[in-house]
Amino acid sequence: MKQPLIRTIYLYLFTLIGLVLITIGSVNLINLGLKRFIFTKADQELNYNLRPSFPMIIGEKETTGEDFISAMDKCQDRCDLTSEQKTQIASWLADYQNWQQQEKQFDYLTQQRQRELSLALSLIIVGLPLYLYHWTMIKKETGKEA
Repeated sequence: MKQPLIRTIYLYLFTLIGLVLITIGSVNLINLGLKRFIFTKADQELNYNLRPSFPMIIGEKETTGEDFISAMDKCQDRCDLTSEQKTQIASWLADYQNWQQQEKQFDYLTQQRQRELSLALSLIIVGLPLYLYHWTMIKKETGKEA
């Protein structure tokens, strides 16, 4: 007995939806594995430190770390700073120098390339077998009809 058209459409539609969900999930899973074990720098930007905020404002213009360090050098003994303020400045200076060192070591280009390569390989690893399997099935079915 021939199946009704609505049932056939329903079966193919939900099979397609399931296939899409499995494909997307598999791609994401493989992408995660590649980033975790092979392309370890791909997510490094998510871990990098932000520039330390300044302990005080110097004037009304936007202040850079170098401006702040220069102002502190000029101020050394002439400014009335409490010991707590001096401690805060020393702590900030250490944090700022640490941040500068980390920024010099960070390779944005390598990170971006590894991220793109990881995604591309994930799509190929999942898409190629999926394509080959279905193409083989189509060839078998067309061979039986002929």
